[in-house]
Amino acid sequence: MKTIILPVDFSDSSDKLVDYAVGFAKDIQAQIILIHVAASDIGFVIGDMGFQYFPEVEENEIKFELKELNKLEQRIISQGVSCTHILKQGIAGDTILEFAEEKNGDYIVVGSHGRSGVYDVFIGSLTKEITRKSKIPVLVVPCHDEH
Repeated sequence: MKTIILPVDFSDSSDKLVDYAVGFAKDIQAQIILIHVAASDIGFVIGDMGFQYFPEVEENEIKFELKELNKLEQRIISQGVSCTHILKQGIAGDTILEFAEEKNGDYIVVGSHGRSGVYDVFIGSLTKEITRKSKIPVLVVPCHDEH
């Protein structure tokens, strides 16, 4: 069975991305592995006393993200596609690519938000990084608003 690695960030475009991946998975008889990469520094806050770590903030955020992953997984399974999920902490691009290689992924499906220019210069583009560094095919799904 083929494997689609599907990074999700729970943004508004995640629904469109999941719908595309489900259709693609059905077309090629593939399973989907959802991956969400949480920041390594979720519980760190900077304030008057410098950096402080609040483990309960990190714990609550991880619980929320796992709950969201479970919802997406169930949504995909309910449409007849095999699905599992994983949450990792780290640098998104590197973590996704390492995971795809580890799982012998056949495809990575990512979204493009239609941003360009100054945004990419200052923020960078995870999609651009993945397409540039990936050793396996990357399908880019346009997820920007159609206004």
